[in-house]
Amino acid sequence: MDTTTKLYKIIVIFVLFLIGIVIFLGVVLKIIIQERHLPRLYIEEKNRAIRGSIITQDGYQVSYANKLYKVEVNTRCIDPQKKELFINLFSIYSGIPKSVVRKALRRRGYVTISYAIDTKTAYQLKILSRKLDALNVFIPYKVGKKRYIKQGLTILESGETRIFPYGDTLTPVVGYVGKIEDDGYTRIQGIKGLEKFYEHIVEPKQDGIIRGKRDIGNNIIFNKEAFIRQRVDGFNLHLNINIFLQKNIERLLDTHKFDLGAKEIIAAVMDAATGKILAMASSNRYHPKRIRREDYAALNPKFTEYPFEPGSVMKPITFALLLENHLVNLFDIVRGYNGKMRLGKGYITDEHGFDWISAENVIVYSSNIGMAQLAQRLNAMQFYDGLRRFGFGQRTGIDLPYEKKGKLLPEYKFESKVYKATVGYGYGISVTFVQLLQAFNIFNNDGYRVLPHIAEFYTLPNNKRIFFDYKKRIKVLSSDTVATMYNILKKVVQKGTGTVAKISGLEIGGKTGTAHISKRGSYVKSYISSFFGFANDTKHRYTIGVTVFEPTTKHFASQTAVPVFRNIVLELINEGFLNPNEQE
Repeated sequence: MDTTTKLYKIIVIFVLFLIGIVIFLGVVLKIIIQERHLPRLYIEEKNRAIRGSIITQDGYQVSYANKLYKVEVNTRCIDPQKKELFINLFSIYSGIPKSVVRKALRRRGYVTISYAIDTKTAYQLKILSRKLDALNVFIPYKVGKKRYIKQGLTILESGETRIFPYGDTLTPVVGYVGKIEDDGYTRIQGIKGLEKFYEHIVEPKQDGIIRGKRDIGNNIIFNKEAFIRQRVDGFNLHLNINIFLQKNIERLLDTHKFDLGAKEIIAAVMDAATGKILAMASSNRYHPKRIRREDYAALNPKFTEYPFEPGSVMKPITFALLLENHLVNLFDIVRGYNGKMRLGKGYITDEHGFDWISAENVIVYSSNIGMAQLAQRLNAMQFYDGLRRFGFGQRTGIDLPYEKKGKLLPEYKFESKVYKATVGYGYGISVTFVQLLQAFNIFNNDGYRVLPHIAEFYTLPNNKRIFFDYKKRIKVLSSDTVATMYNILKKVVQKGTGTVAKISGLEIGGKTGTAHISKRGSYVKSYISSFFGFANDTKHRYTIGVTVFEPTTKHFASQTAVPVFRNIVLELINEGFLNPNEQE
């Protein structure tokens, strides 16, 4: 054999050797990186943190999270002779129909029987896994020439779900959530309402980790070798809402909506001194877990996201600015033009014509003509700055997302006599329900503007309470102006447009407002009617707002919003929030 032949054979042998090495390394690499369902001696589980709860003032959870689990089984580990026993027992423990379990087990190998097992059922299934092993339902199967494995049920966290135990109660305020996928785990995030606004409070804080040896049920053995990092759930949010008052007001809004043929009615009750919202209700609600196409319009709360022209509820605001600037006396006499007065290129009218009317009665009997003339006494800066101090043209800061500012035109627009007049009686300006509630509360709180708020504090895992800072108060009106306005608003109820709201033993005042709705640039025969005011006893002071959207059987606020207001006050009495003085 010559040298060339020997060299050729050496090269061939070397190449074959290299090929063998490459194949060997490839097989080893595949074994390393390929996902296999072989049970490991040590396992690690994430103990996923869950979202915090939303809890009412009286201790009811209106929203909370539950974990979901998926349950898997290796069908090759089920003794064929005991398959029916497995199906029957699994169905009993899980509540899943036997037909569903049997269908899942038709597939060979690892199968997922369910992705939506709750925490209690998951615990029961872990117990079942041990019992099935004791009954020899699980058998080993061969995975190699000499290796056998035996494995029971595998129960793993698959995500969390949000529970709303009281259905549509407190919607749309509480809001709703959406799902996001996080490495195969379904998490929740707020989309609207309190769920969105307080996402940073209620979101999960830290997942836990559990690592250690496993038992036959694929459960971690807790011994000195186990590693545990505690999970930290989202913080619990505590509201000022009283659930009984809330539900009762929701029911009465439903009744009034039907009687009035209205599109929607909204209402709120606020503690005058603190700004705490005790109830915020709508007739148009939805179940956060079962949102239908017809619910879409109700997903955006009108309290903060629907600016509208307020109508005559603006008259007390204008009158207060006149008083504050010493531009009006209650006994000033204003001409009434018998119910019809020319303004610019058009006319303004009153429902009831007057020849002459006192400045005070402009509010009590709601005269557009009287207010149009009185508003002229304010200069542009006084009017514009005064409305800003009341909170118009800016967000209140209430704890709901996507709050609208409304529309307040620039100061120079108030140089126009026509614009000044129309804003004076509630047109040419758009406001939100919450802005009006905050503004009217100034008359019930010695001239101070406070922040309306639904939540009061949240709790840490050690139950420590962290209160939100709502202490800031802004002085808007002098005490003298407030005292005068308070008495005028009481007279509206005693003898003016709000007499239906009168209840013996309580101090009740407020102002009606009925505004035409503008569609496609012109006013139509559709209305938004409101009543904003207060109901006080010797110890408690509450500011209450009611707005009725597009009633059809009646449209004046005295016939629509005021009766709703009265029934809300009666609910406050029934629930012990107000105590009428029987001597009055």
